[in-house]
Amino acid sequence: MFTLSDQPIDPRAMKQLIVNPQSGGFVSFEGWVRNHNRGQTVIALHYSAHEKLALQVGKQIIEHAKEKFEINEAACSHRIGQLVIGDLAIWVGVSTDHRQAAFEACQYILSSVKKDVPIWKNEYYENGESGWIENIR
Repeated sequence: MFTLSDQPIDPRAMKQLIVNPQSGGFVSFEGWVRNHNRGQTVIALHYSAHEKLALQVGKQIIEHAKEKFEINEAACSHRIGQLVIGDLAIWVGVSTDHRQAAFEACQYILSSVKKDVPIWKNEYYENGESGWIENIR
């Protein structure tokens, strides 16, 4: 499952979507808005997405991860809209029979979302804003 959300992401609710009695391992990643980037002090940011395409590509990434790794369930949610320092911007979770596949699949999903899903951000600095930039690693 891949979602975009203009509301705060609830990690506990996301985890419940992929917990399964077959799984012996679970790995998640939370990415938060930090107060600095590129040598600038960040005060806020805004994520924008081509929503229809982003959902389609995100879903394909999750499906590919299920084919590539021995995982039972996987989910990812990415925020869109205005965020402030400390807000949860992205959550990725994977449940598997064994831990190694969980770690590898979580890393794969995160890297693929950052690289391939059409999401852009505009960072707001103390002295202005960045303009729209790609949401890259």
